[in-house]
Amino acid sequence: MDPRTAAHAAAPLEPPGPVVTTGWLAEHLHDPRLVLVDASSVLNRTEEAIPGALLLDLDGPFSDPSADLPHTLPPAEQLSAAARGLGVSGTSTVVAYDARGIFASARVWWLLHAAGFDRVAVLDGGLPAWTAEGRPTGAHAAPPAEPGDVELTVRPGFFADAEDVARALRDPAATVLDARSAGRFAGTEPEPRPGLRPGHMPGAVNLPYTRLQGPDGRLLSLPELRARLAAAAPEGHRLVTSCGSGLTACVLALGAHLAGRDDVRVYDGSWAEWGRPGPRPVVGPEGS
Repeated sequence: MDPRTAAHAAAPLEPPGPVVTTGWLAEHLHDPRLVLVDASSVLNRTEEAIPGALLLDLDGPFSDPSADLPHTLPPAEQLSAAARGLGVSGTSTVVAYDARGIFASARVWWLLHAAGFDRVAVLDGGLPAWTAEGRPTGAHAAPPAEPGDVELTVRPGFFADAEDVARALRDPAATVLDARSAGRFAGTEPEPRPGLRPGHMPGAVNLPYTRLQGPDGRLLSLPELRARLAAAAPEGHRLVTSCGSGLTACVLALGAHLAGRDDVRVYDGSWAEWGRPGPRPVVGPEGS
């Protein structure tokens, strides 16, 4: 029997949670139930890969091709087909990593988690943590010859649109967290996408995604995560996370989930939508 077929017939490989360590990954690296994916954005991607890792393109089949915004949620049928193309089956465990630590990999966790697939985790510290420990690397693996069989159904309540965000900004029991850098939030740093207004949504709170990570790119301890989130958004508040294009907003969602704050939505359009010229209010560098 093919090892992957046999793996699908076996008991699932359960990750210890939504984040796994380099040690856990090294221990299970050759388990046929594991689907390891490099979710690095095109700008961050490298030729160096953790052995067995498949490239997962968040700009391609894991985004809606009909949308005029980057990284938007694809239809469930497309998301299922994209995951099956990487060999993901109902008994698989998916681990996503990023060449930049924890950046885009959290988006993979959020997409699959939102679609009811919970055996998915992010590699803490990503590729830099792996290589810093002298662990082996190589080329990316080719997609499997046999597709997986996973069926994904996107559940409501995980993503927010612009109207949801507008309501949250008016709600005293909600906080909109912006994961962009302080300079981009203030409008003093240029946006990487042309044509967007500088600044932030009125009432949003800046919590750069890097503030949930230590100098080594790994996530902070749970007490530190809870403290950073509580300083930005009081306990009990429902959260909407935003960023530039829906990637690092998922880092905040991951941190919130780990901290036990599960009333979280990710604003899929993020600043790529809100910051367009138009009627949506923006607090810019001049305070207007």
